[in-house]
Amino acid sequence: MKNDITQMLGIDVPIFAFSHCRDVVAAVSKAGGLGVLGAVAHSPEQLEIDLDWIEAEVGDKPYGVDLIIPAKYAGDSEGGYTLADIANLIPAEHWEFVNDILARYDVPEMPADVTGGVFRIKDDTPLPFSERSAGPQLELALAHKTAFVANALGPPPAHMIERCKEEGRLVGALAGKAVHAERHVQAGVDIIVAQGGEAGGHTGEIGSMVLIPEVVDAVAPVPVLGAGGIGRGRQMAAAMALGAQGVWCGSVWLTTEEAETHPAVKEKMLKATSADTIRSRSRTGKPARMLKSAWTEEWDDPTHPQPLGMPLQPILTAQAIQRIDRAAVKPGSGAEKLANYFVGQIVGHMNETKTSAAVVYEMVDEFIDAIRSVQTQMDA
Repeated sequence: MKNDITQMLGIDVPIFAFSHCRDVVAAVSKAGGLGVLGAVAHSPEQLEIDLDWIEAEVGDKPYGVDLIIPAKYAGDSEGGYTLADIANLIPAEHWEFVNDILARYDVPEMPADVTGGVFRIKDDTPLPFSERSAGPQLELALAHKTAFVANALGPPPAHMIERCKEEGRLVGALAGKAVHAERHVQAGVDIIVAQGGEAGGHTGEIGSMVLIPEVVDAVAPVPVLGAGGIGRGRQMAAAMALGAQGVWCGSVWLTTEEAETHPAVKEKMLKATSADTIRSRSRTGKPARMLKSAWTEEWDDPTHPQPLGMPLQPILTAQAIQRIDRAAVKPGSGAEKLANYFVGQIVGHMNETKTSAAVVYEMVDEFIDAIRSVQTQMDA
């Protein structure tokens, strides 16, 4: 295929694969698309290891990195809050509620020798989703051959765009409203991802069918990727018929052979329908689409404490989720009932485990068939 997106990045097909798993990223880039590594949970050390590995796998083929770098953040003037600073702001009733959930579902304590996890509350630990956390990640991405850097939450700050442009890299940003896309373009973003409400993870309320043409019209001639509810070739064809020049897919890779999705959660996804997701603030404090589970039900109950905002909620729940994930491997356990993860409504089509490359090739084949079918109707 040949359009602005494929030519800007030197890829064969305009399929972007967002994944926290380096194996998925490499597989999609090798198959002709663009793998994009979600790096928010990576330490600088792990990010460097993964980027080195990806480059060894893909050779000269391009890949991208997805970061979360807010334009403004509370505490910036004091050098940035730490995890301990924010943890002290969490109400006691919320800590008690999380502990009550774990107790009622018989989720065992973490072994004393397990000290890992996404967020470890120490006095000097940088706050997640902050400049102190994401700044080193950005510099590492630019020190490698990263062709594309995306900001996943809000407009990329000026210094991020300036650094990427200095290094000759393309910048992308996600938008759930046309006005958000316009702000991104005004800030200097090269590629807009119009993410409909069907998408997994942080997402707005507007569906892709409405959002994509709105964004395309608002930011033309800047190229747009369609996202949200896209995991098959027919959906890709629909997005491009609406004016997008490619697609951004995240959920569809979660049940692939390469994905590192928790086995219990992957099994739930393989059995789920498109009605088995919900936009919930229960994991991050911002509305994010995920699998329905006992965890989302607990936080959706109006008689229980309501989720806090970001970044308080992810700090509140991080260790609890780690305990749940560790114990969820036991079938029928309370932890298994609680276990969930971010995923979009496309989960209803994700009922078979395939390689990431097979997903790409099948999307392309079905895309071609869909285009030919429309053309046949036009010629009739």
